[in-house]
Amino acid sequence: MKALMLICDGMADRQVAKLGNRTPLEAARTPNMDKLAKRGVCGLMDTIAPGVPPGSDTAHLALLGYDPFEVYTGRGPFEAAGAGIELHPGDVAFRANYATVDDALVVKDRRAGRIQETGPLEAAIRQIKLRGADFIFKNTVGHRAALVLQGKGLSNEVTDSDPQEIGKKVLQVRPLLRTLERPQLLRAILTGGIRRFAGRRRRSTKTARLLNDFSRRAHEILKNYHLNIERTKKGLPPANYLLLRGGGVVPHLQPLQERFDIRGACIAAAALVKGVCRMAGMKVIDVPGATGSVNTDLNAKVKAALKALETHELVLLHVKGFDEASHDGNAAAKVKLIERTDKELKPLISAADFVVLAIDHTTPVTVREHTGDPVPIVIAGPSVRADNVRAYGERAAVQGGLSRIRGKDLLPILADLMGKGKKFGA
Repeated sequence: MKALMLICDGMADRQVAKLGNRTPLEAARTPNMDKLAKRGVCGLMDTIAPGVPPGSDTAHLALLGYDPFEVYTGRGPFEAAGAGIELHPGDVAFRANYATVDDALVVKDRRAGRIQETGPLEAAIRQIKLRGADFIFKNTVGHRAALVLQGKGLSNEVTDSDPQEIGKKVLQVRPLLRTLERPQLLRAILTGGIRRFAGRRRRSTKTARLLNDFSRRAHEILKNYHLNIERTKKGLPPANYLLLRGGGVVPHLQPLQERFDIRGACIAAAALVKGVCRMAGMKVIDVPGATGSVNTDLNAKVKAALKALETHELVLLHVKGFDEASHDGNAAAKVKLIERTDKELKPLISAADFVVLAIDHTTPVTVREHTGDPVPIVIAGPSVRADNVRAYGERAAVQGGLSRIRGKDLLPILADLMGKGKKFGA
């Protein structure tokens, strides 16, 4: 049996006054999603846990059956893996954003106007030389990039430089392990852990110094680069700073094929999602025209998904643009993309034995950030106990037969429906 998992990134929302107190999903015309809801069993899903806003990284880990609280080490390794960087033990990886700052290093735009032409900037950044470590820097999609530090004595126990908010000054990277509180100090003395703590603090201090040095050098290059000078003349935000966040080391993920005896493939534009799937042992299929934005080539992704189903038991198709519209606070653009997606995904509604339509997290256009609201989910297939839900939406799903599940429950449920479930007990 084969299954298709459609993940609509950030499509869930809260009611919007301008939409008649409906969510964008409820306001959009979605006959194909509604058809799927009628055929399947619906419900609500807390991707991480009730009230916990998921990151896109932890959300996709959960959707693939992992417990993020157990395996998550940071966003950086997934961004790097998605960019095609091979990570090794001891490497520390970070997500980087090309951003716009003023002379006082106050963030004016965390995405530098969603800049696309970053190839020359990447080449310039690679000329930096650091004392004490090597690095790999690689662009992914648009304003996004990945940074990997390589060398001895590195640590992911450092803070971010990204303040995550416009109008705030860029943060100095600092070691997380600076001092021991008195109870910790006493415990360390009694257990002989002082030396271990000192080693960890030394590594985190070194890593923070390297990152601050890298950021300073990168800023000097970017602010004087001719591409950015031209952007400023045109009234466009220059990509004159690299914001760093999500430092992490290689996580230990048991491949899907070992856990569920399922061969999986992934179709996505976002490096983060590619990286999660690649580390889960899935084949990542690159699709020309897949941009991870509202102008992505959905038709090409649909064709790629249909092709992948010929040779794989599970295909994950990720659509990103809803999240961008939400972060921009653009309800109209979100409704438009939902309706377009509904039309484009029509060939997939019956393409596999089982079809899952899910959302990784809620991103309300009124909040412009991820929230902990549960998301609607539907699983359709021949052996599914269909319920009486007639539309796919946040409030309609409340009446579904799935009730309310966690994100990490989804793949075990799907594997069981596919005949891949393993009995617990005698």
